[in-house]
Amino acid sequence: MYLLKLLLRSMRPRQWSKNAILYAGVVFDRHLLEFKPMLLATLGFVCFCAISSAVYLLNDLIDIEKDRKHPIKCKRPLASGQLKPHYAMIALFVLLGLTLPLSFFLEPLFGLIILSYFVLQLGYCFYLKNVVILDVFAIATGFVLRAVAGAVVIEVKISPWLLVCTLLLALFQALAKRRHELVLLADGATDHRKILKEYSNELVQEMISVVTSSVVVTYSLYTITAENVPKNPPVMAVTIPFVLYGIFRYLYLVYRKDEGGSPEELLLKDLPLITDILLWGATSVAILYFFR
Repeated sequence: MYLLKLLLRSMRPRQWSKNAILYAGVVFDRHLLEFKPMLLATLGFVCFCAISSAVYLLNDLIDIEKDRKHPIKCKRPLASGQLKPHYAMIALFVLLGLTLPLSFFLEPLFGLIILSYFVLQLGYCFYLKNVVILDVFAIATGFVLRAVAGAVVIEVKISPWLLVCTLLLALFQALAKRRHELVLLADGATDHRKILKEYSNELVQEMISVVTSSVVVTYSLYTITAENVPKNPPVMAVTIPFVLYGIFRYLYLVYRKDEGGSPEELLLKDLPLITDILLWGATSVAILYFFR
């Protein structure tokens, strides 16, 4: 039982919340109340949780020495020495052996996306995380693949608005994480992650400014011009303040509280942010399903 507990910690179940974006296709294409689309999206969610857990195990195996120099990551089971590397390797191959066949069985194109996601993460672990700018784009592309997978598995049209908004929000979170690492690790930042020597607080702040502005503009255009939103009147626009508050709150936590290193934890522990997301979700669903 203790071994399973250590493996589960290494698979980072808190980060599975990132895969909730697979339900975007179900929600925004108005299939939320239908059993089959919800079942397929849930199976897709499970597949992405499993493949992302395999990636976390691989990443921890590769970075085991670097993580020991990190004030927080040094407590992870592999870095701390609690979990032996060969057990993590076995779990990694078991996850791959179960997830890939299941994903291709659900939908061949979905299986290709799962495989592409894993290949992308391999590229990130071994190369892309050490290439300035491409490192954050690789992280963001992983979220875009999740969004595409959610639409593919239920066989609905992929909205370009969904892809653009997902890309920009993921870039926002990735850049906020880079800033957190720069602040938290200070002079020892490059000992943990070499790519951090290519960044500075000023550069990351400029990038965040560009991305946040783009998110607001893109989402605003979506609420007015997208195919599946009410046009007369454009009531979806009432959700824009929720998006603005969410971005401002996140920036407050990043710049005033020096958080942002773990986006999924912020989304689970910050009550104002949680409340804002729930209100945005409830309002969006009400508009999409009761206004035609």
